[in-house]
Amino acid sequence: MAPKITRIKSIEFTYPIEDLGWDENGFNFVYDPGSTIERTLYGLQVHTDEGVTGEYVGGTSPAMAQVNMFADYLVGKNPLKRERHWSEIKRALRKYDRMGIGPVDIALWDFAGKYYDAPIHELLGTYRERIPAYASTYHGDENGGLDSPEAFADFAEECLDMGYTGFKMHGWSGGDGARDIAREAATVRALGERVGDEMDLMCDPACEYETFGDALKVGRACDEAGFFWYEDPFRDAGISQHAHGRLSEMLDTPILQTEHVRGLEPHTDFLANGATDFLRADPEYDAGITGAMKLARVAEGFGADVEFHAPGPAQRHCIAAIRNTNYYELALVHPDVKNTQPPVYRGGYSDMLDTIDDDGTVGIPDGPGLGVDYDWKYIEENQTGSVHIYE
Repeated sequence: MAPKITRIKSIEFTYPIEDLGWDENGFNFVYDPGSTIERTLYGLQVHTDEGVTGEYVGGTSPAMAQVNMFADYLVGKNPLKRERHWSEIKRALRKYDRMGIGPVDIALWDFAGKYYDAPIHELLGTYRERIPAYASTYHGDENGGLDSPEAFADFAEECLDMGYTGFKMHGWSGGDGARDIAREAATVRALGERVGDEMDLMCDPACEYETFGDALKVGRACDEAGFFWYEDPFRDAGISQHAHGRLSEMLDTPILQTEHVRGLEPHTDFLANGATDFLRADPEYDAGITGAMKLARVAEGFGADVEFHAPGPAQRHCIAAIRNTNYYELALVHPDVKNTQPPVYRGGYSDMLDTIDDDGTVGIPDGPGLGVDYDWKYIEENQTGSVHIYE
């Protein structure tokens, strides 16, 4: 008898991060000593008649609202038929961004690994067992943390001493229409001068720059400093193929796009039209491990590399099974603030700044499925009361 899904449960919960606040617009995390942010995430469980449960912790409220649209479809279905479910749900959510597929697909892969008693990367086909990591910072602040070009360079040097071989800056935000582009460019140059000969450097404005001209100015600084990539620079929201194709023509630094583009086909179009040099993927954002691995294969066919967004066990398993990728993003990091990792892992799994080894690499969880043990007691004790059950 094939296994069947009997019940799906999602739990919204919160956890605190100390010395962290919001920028002036309330959109970016920044260092803010004495402040505490309550972050919201979701715990997802896919129960089966085998007594094996697929699990994942992550997600956003819009994504979980989409889960509400298709969870009933999965009840009674075979959890191993991931490709079939992926295709059907993709069609069902065709009017939306389909981010709801991600958490559920990851949980189905977790079930499969537990069912077959193998880590997910073995089911995908293992390529590597250690992954080079880069330090990916919080946004710049005005509070005595990452508040100047020198502060970013000092932190990059600290990360280099720890063993990191890559460093990515997220610069400052500006809510009054007056971006300090000169400070952004100065930070790029300071990083290049301080550690450029010893680290791969990346710049990710996260679509903060207001004009194409601003993006061009900082991009030329990236050229001077020999940056490894330049990511999502300006207010097109990271989705214009034409704009980034033009930007790429004017710069030597490779462009990395598609973190904000949803779907296999639009990602493919970015590569086909020369609008990005590196492809971006995220198993939570890009329709699960199933969707993310499709992006990796598309990139491979174009002779391009795929770089994964954000840290997490699902990302580690994907990267472990991919040849054409370079780094694991250890985010978000800061000299005075903890990473945003939720306190839900038992058994030593960590995405904190000090998790790398002396060679600057992280390992792959080797237990069945995702290979992590979630603390469901913590999740339940910190739930908001928003619990959804489908059976």
